[in-house]
Amino acid sequence: MEYAYGNWFVAITLSVVFLVFAYQSFKPRTGVDWRSFGAFSAFIIALFTEMYGFPLTIYLLSSWLGNRFPQINFSHNSGHLWEDLLGNTGDPHFSILHILSYILIIGGLILISASWKILYQATRRQTIARTGPYKYIRHPQYVGFVVIILGFLMQWPTLPTLIMAPVLTFMYIRLSRKEEREVLLKHPEYQHYLKNTPAFLPSAKSFKLILAYGKR
Repeated sequence: MEYAYGNWFVAITLSVVFLVFAYQSFKPRTGVDWRSFGAFSAFIIALFTEMYGFPLTIYLLSSWLGNRFPQINFSHNSGHLWEDLLGNTGDPHFSILHILSYILIIGGLILISASWKILYQATRRQTIARTGPYKYIRHPQYVGFVVIILGFLMQWPTLPTLIMAPVLTFMYIRLSRKEEREVLLKHPEYQHYLKNTPAFLPSAKSFKLILAYGKR
């Protein structure tokens, strides 16, 4: 067995890269913004700490996991706990679950980046963001963050991140409601957009349009 942890340089570097991207996309201003950003930062740091630094989850559950899944050890592959629990004996990096996790993570990053550009332009013009991803859902950036979180949980579940994921999702929902109230005060016409555009999931009609556009 090869001990695959203690690589703190990689853990810190990846944490910094993701947090810089999140900060640039999120642009926290208020106390609520900073708490949400702080919670996401804690999720990312906890994730990469266990992925490359110290396998806290495997260590805490080693007795229970060792009795039921003797193949689990302190190698890097064993950190992909879903693969071990599902009995996958191949390289976890090429499993369907792992590939799907990459699709979600990359898709979430693209969604956040595309949404930020639209929102930035709308803010400069002091108008409502209604184009791009905002044409289909009201809060694509928050959806992007949740999709990234789900992607990482599929790839590398840990006790801290499994606990933080629903907390983060709740915070994003709460923050989105707060932002909507603020926008309504500045732009009363936002009420029409609010009534006709779903908050987080595209409508069936919008989903069909997205698929049709993707096939072009």
